[in-house]
Amino acid sequence: MASSDTPQSRLLPQFPQSLWKHTTELPLFPRLQGETSVDVAIVGGGITGLTTAYLLMKEGLQVAVLEMGTLLHGTTGHTTAKITSQHGLIYDELTGHFGEAQAKLYYEANEEALGFMRSLAQEHQIDCSMTEEAAYLFAESDQELKKLEKEWKAYQKLGLPGEWLETVPLPMAVKGAIKLPGQARFHPLHYLKFMIEELQKGGAAIYEHTMVDAKVEKVNGRLKLQTEQGASITCNYAVSASHFPFYDGGAMYFSRLHAERSYVTAIQPETSFEGGMYISCGNPKHSLRAAEWEGKTLVLVGGEGHKTGKSDCTISRYEALEQYGASLFGAKSIPFRWSAQDLFTLDRVPYIGQATNDDPHILIATGFAKWGMSSGTLAALMLRDRIMKRDNRYEDLYTPQRFKADPGIKTFIVQNAEVAKDLVAGKVGLVHRKAEELANDEGAVVKHLGKRAGAYKDHQGRLYLVDTTCTHMGCEVDWNEGERSWDCPCHGSRFNYKGEVIEGPATKPLTPLSQTQDKA
Repeated sequence: MASSDTPQSRLLPQFPQSLWKHTTELPLFPRLQGETSVDVAIVGGGITGLTTAYLLMKEGLQVAVLEMGTLLHGTTGHTTAKITSQHGLIYDELTGHFGEAQAKLYYEANEEALGFMRSLAQEHQIDCSMTEEAAYLFAESDQELKKLEKEWKAYQKLGLPGEWLETVPLPMAVKGAIKLPGQARFHPLHYLKFMIEELQKGGAAIYEHTMVDAKVEKVNGRLKLQTEQGASITCNYAVSASHFPFYDGGAMYFSRLHAERSYVTAIQPETSFEGGMYISCGNPKHSLRAAEWEGKTLVLVGGEGHKTGKSDCTISRYEALEQYGASLFGAKSIPFRWSAQDLFTLDRVPYIGQATNDDPHILIATGFAKWGMSSGTLAALMLRDRIMKRDNRYEDLYTPQRFKADPGIKTFIVQNAEVAKDLVAGKVGLVHRKAEELANDEGAVVKHLGKRAGAYKDHQGRLYLVDTTCTHMGCEVDWNEGERSWDCPCHGSRFNYKGEVIEGPATKPLTPLSQTQDKA
């Protein structure tokens, strides 16, 4: 019997693997042990954490990076790696909710991040395939065209250097498009490997497999972070760059953020790709950009996003992207496929700055949506300025303390109503399948010893059983067949098939279950 987890396409790889990770060898680092002290402790080893550490080290501060897993294994290692200020249909919305001045500031902030990244790569001759491209936002239907025309009016009001087009350099008919010149694509891990090497040379501390506890203590006027393994680090500033904030402090970030997954297939096309970076206006979203691999040009076809834990068949998302890409360029092969998880704020603008009102020394950066390359770099620049006590003109726009009545309150209510619904649905849903019915390399929610459980059977037939109750707030996780993970629909926590944490806000693993009834 074939496993339902196996792609039906003859081209899709059986297992997900990121092009960036496959083509980058990174050093390994130890777990934090005992007690240590630094100026700034940075929790999270992605683009935000590493860039922040690099910038602060250049300022002469002693820094430490603490990563729950391994460096660049999270969203940064699974991005489409566009560096752009064109974030879909964004400027019309920002103009309406924040005003023209703040909307223009959002554009300028992302352009500043792009400029920093481009300059750094040029100055240090980083071999990261930094390539200038135009970005295109296109409409394929009359309904999408109306939205795009409103976006174009916002571009004109704000004086953004866009261009309206009736066609795009793709083999497809569009109703209209907005072209934004001077954007970029790159290899994110080759770029960040340079920073890792610089941090090593500069004596910065880097720790992997180090889970930081959510509780932050004050000791003699300094912050003390504890790890789940019993180690500790004392610092003047703590930065949460851990995708989902490791520290909440009563700010309820779990209710002010929601998680979405999206997918990428790397297609070797049969026909030429003319260049550019593209994203559609409609749903499901589709994204296109080129990448180089072993002397070949691949087209990264991305999109098919959904709220984490809300897709019955994630393999079908990859298959849809394969079909979309093949319809445009044909497909000789698909050497890679992968997915990423992104966090969205209530108003689509990231939270960057002071985590809570009462402690200026605990800072966060989160909620980058699908634009983490520019937003993560911007966050590092802003956090550096905050720690070095310099003014930053973007501070008020990105402050985590903001709460816009429109759309914030409406989004807040809708998101938390969905959480309540998911919590109830997961608890009362009927389960009929049994673990012994699973094929090798298949996972599912099953009925085990009369109760709901999560089961996965590996290639050798070994069975892994876990309690499906999420350790964050008690929602029920579901099986993600495309990634072989347990995903929570409430706040986006993810666990591997053994129950170990992949993505927060959960910090504790799913409870493993015995395959037989325990004897008294």
